[in-house]
Amino acid sequence: MWPSARHPGRYLMAFIVLVLLVSAASQWWARRQQGAVGEQVARLAQRGDIRMIASDTCVVCLLARKWFGEHGVAYTECSIERDAPCRADFEALGAPGTPVIVVRGRPQLGFSPERLLDALSGPA
Repeated sequence: MWPSARHPGRYLMAFIVLVLLVSAASQWWARRQQGAVGEQVARLAQRGDIRMIASDTCVVCLLARKWFGEHGVAYTECSIERDAPCRADFEALGAPGTPVIVVRGRPQLGFSPERLLDALSGPA
């Protein structure tokens, strides 16, 4: 008789624990990587380098705002609903949605810490 046939619950429990450990390690690694990217972006971003064109109802804008704050990244923000010049800039870009993150004059649709780092690391 196979060992797993005698104690199927023990092997199932060991498998579940293994899956949970791998999942926890993966989440820890992802947070560590995000922290490293955040530190680099905060170090490279000077006042005026990053401008977020946002909407008051945009969930991704909320996440970006939170990420900028958690990592101490210098940025400015404007609202397309409350700021007419911001709305005009948004419309001139022809963007299909928000946020539009303008990094040193170059717009990026959506929010990606890695794309921010690439834009800040590249030629000015």
